[in-house]
Amino acid sequence: MFTIIGIVVVFGAIVGGYLLEHGKLLVLLQPAELVIIGGAAAGTVLIANPMSTVIRMLKGLLKLLKPDEFDRHHYLETLKLLNELFSAARKRGLVDLESDIEDPAKSPLFSKHGWFLKHEGAVSFICDTLRMAITGAAAAHDLDQMMELDIEIRHRGDTEPVAALSTVADSLPGLGIVAAVLGVVITMGALGGPPEEIGHKVAAALVGTFLGILMCYGLFGPLASRMTKCNEAESQYYNCVRMGLISFIKGVAPPLAVEFARRAIPVEVRPAFQEVEKACRAGSGDSAAASKAA
Repeated sequence: MFTIIGIVVVFGAIVGGYLLEHGKLLVLLQPAELVIIGGAAAGTVLIANPMSTVIRMLKGLLKLLKPDEFDRHHYLETLKLLNELFSAARKRGLVDLESDIEDPAKSPLFSKHGWFLKHEGAVSFICDTLRMAITGAAAAHDLDQMMELDIEIRHRGDTEPVAALSTVADSLPGLGIVAAVLGVVITMGALGGPPEEIGHKVAAALVGTFLGILMCYGLFGPLASRMTKCNEAESQYYNCVRMGLISFIKGVAPPLAVEFARRAIPVEVRPAFQEVEKACRAGSGDSAAASKAA
């Protein structure tokens, strides 16, 4: 939401200031300049990146138009889920969770948390770690290193689309100059003609430089920065889950394991201790009721 607001503010301020100086908007509408700059920018992306990275970059841009994924509410829901998983494992045994982690969509524990099931990466992160814990083939510190490696690889994969978008942003001022130079070439060919025609061609050439700089510093550069922050937020989310899982695997009681996870949450979106305690009690009550009904 704030991404859209920011884009509107940027373009609104520029257009508003231009109109205050009695500029004509039609002068800024230069389709040829947009074709040169936009087409060349798209070409640089295709040259520098495989198609998988381009697709992930486009998906990342679309994700920026949606509300923040890892906010206070979603962290609270995740802590509730972890508490329910840990409590069930403590009561029934960790091996008894095998049916839940093999098919989370049909699991009574996971199915109550629809948002979490939509996040396939987080589902596989928890389920794969619990699978290894159930086998008993790895020590706690080995599982911790495994989760750290998983988070690092995921983060590295997320940085590739950001790098691709940053490359586009960096190339736009230069491509704007290319468009301007082509405009000057056309203008030189029109020398000797009517002054109005020459003035129009010079304006079109300058618009190319203007568009290149604007799209770099006013659009694609900030979008790349925003994608970086979203990737960091996702890594922080996985780290929160990691702290809860490794604490429980080491033998810590479920409430304390959940508290370890809560302390790993960034302060600006961290739920209060009392809030988490209340939510976990409510979740435990719902789980007990569901077990009796079954």
